[in-house]
Amino acid sequence: MMKNRFLLMIVLAMMLVVAACSDGTVKESGTKKENQKVDNPTEESGGSLVLGTTAAPTIFNPYYSTDTSSSTIENFIFSGLVTVDTDFNPEGDLAESWDFTEDGLTWTFNLRKDVKWHDGEDFTADDVVFSYGIPLHEDYIGPRGLPFEIIDEINKIDDHTVEIILSEPYAPFITITAQFQVLPKHILGDVPIADLGTNEFNTKSPIGTGPFKFKEWKEGEYIELEANEDYFLGKPKLDSIISKIVPDMNTLMAQLQVGDINMTGITPQYIETARKLEDEGIIEISSGPSNAWEFIGYNLRNELFQDKLVRQALTHAIDKEAIVQAILDGSGVVAHGPGSPANWAFNDDVPEFEYDPEEAKKKLKEAGWEPGSDGIMEKDGQKFEFVLKTTSANEIRQQIAEVAQQQLSEIGIKTSIEVLEWSAYVEQTSPPNWNFDAMVAGWSIGSDPDPTWFWHTSEIENGLNYGGYSNEKVDELLSENTKISNLEERKAIIAEADAIVTEDQPSTFLYYVEGHLAYSPKLHGPLFNAANTYYKVHEWYIE
Repeated sequence: MMKNRFLLMIVLAMMLVVAACSDGTVKESGTKKENQKVDNPTEESGGSLVLGTTAAPTIFNPYYSTDTSSSTIENFIFSGLVTVDTDFNPEGDLAESWDFTEDGLTWTFNLRKDVKWHDGEDFTADDVVFSYGIPLHEDYIGPRGLPFEIIDEINKIDDHTVEIILSEPYAPFITITAQFQVLPKHILGDVPIADLGTNEFNTKSPIGTGPFKFKEWKEGEYIELEANEDYFLGKPKLDSIISKIVPDMNTLMAQLQVGDINMTGITPQYIETARKLEDEGIIEISSGPSNAWEFIGYNLRNELFQDKLVRQALTHAIDKEAIVQAILDGSGVVAHGPGSPANWAFNDDVPEFEYDPEEAKKKLKEAGWEPGSDGIMEKDGQKFEFVLKTTSANEIRQQIAEVAQQQLSEIGIKTSIEVLEWSAYVEQTSPPNWNFDAMVAGWSIGSDPDPTWFWHTSEIENGLNYGGYSNEKVDELLSENTKISNLEERKAIIAEADAIVTEDQPSTFLYYVEGHLAYSPKLHGPLFNAANTYYKVHEWYIE
């Protein structure tokens, strides 16, 4: 087997994915101070990395989790066959190397022989076969089955060699092996797949091969991990990682200032405060474009939102530029469609539904909605009123909900806001519940920008297509995009799909996220990037 043209195209894609902009230029994905030391093995090392977050995790199992807080902890505990660097380039992790055939259908992974699970058991090919078989099982009902649908066979060649045979070429496959970490067969192999998503392993005793071991989860307060002394890349320099859950950003900023937290993401409305702390030498800040977008998502199962004209009207009614300037203090870019300028597949040539309340009213009238005696739009005796859900873990989204409520009222639409604790928000809006009319939310894009996750009809029942969006042409394009190895051809297909989705407006796309990472000057290692925030975290240390 040879690394051929197919491989070269994938590697090229991974290299360009860093931050290909619409003007064809490539920009760095993050910035940092010139004098920051990334690592020096001769320096004093150790300490506890205390991360601050307002969103508690929900589950530690990559085949069932959908929220960023959970996946952050998973990345410390578990390892994948590969990982990605800060520019999305694939690197070996549990796999030392890999090859595939010229047709891109048969992949062979050569596994490390020095890996142990946190309980001391040896890691082998059996664990890979077991893990990748989870989403293929008929009883699997998790949200992550999409990329596994093209796997025909998973074969153990020997204890340290795995062969995976695909039914068709799948361009994002190597990034999938980074996104989905390996679980221990010797612990979970006898658990019925139907029960795996609720097994206590996921919350009380997760065991992986990663750099840090699970120690304790105190609900609503913190998750504590300790260094894995037997980590195959060497014992981490940090003694522990503590993910501290705080009620709001005000508290988080106060704890960052006094040193109770030594690393956190900074939301735009607090960046000015953070800059002052940086000027005082209390923190350092690293910033750059995030591979994500924020939106108001509509549940298309609700007949209120089933007419495209209505969804377009809703978008016309919301002043996105005002949101970026007033709420984000300019730290973001108005979005017209899905995707992110931080990745190579971004399409900025999509329909635009600018802020225009009068146009919104026209579209509502065209869709059959007329003002009632109380000013609220009515159609066939039904008033246009709905609940907009968001989470207490994100102050910006709460403010967006309030702005949307006010601006929608100006075109005769009544909106109630429901603010939920993070885990309740995730549970209510996720499958199989889909318990929402509309929600303020955000999506982070994976290492590969494949939009199938969000818009393909097949992802409605158990996947990430929470709104229930379905378009036959989009399905056709998205099914085709992952079969294409040529980067420009694939980009064109994704662009066409994104343009159709934008025309359909299953969501009001609000803005593309600018990210800010704040950390103690004594913490060596962090650098904001869109690909892998905790890259080589086992080498980080605190002076």
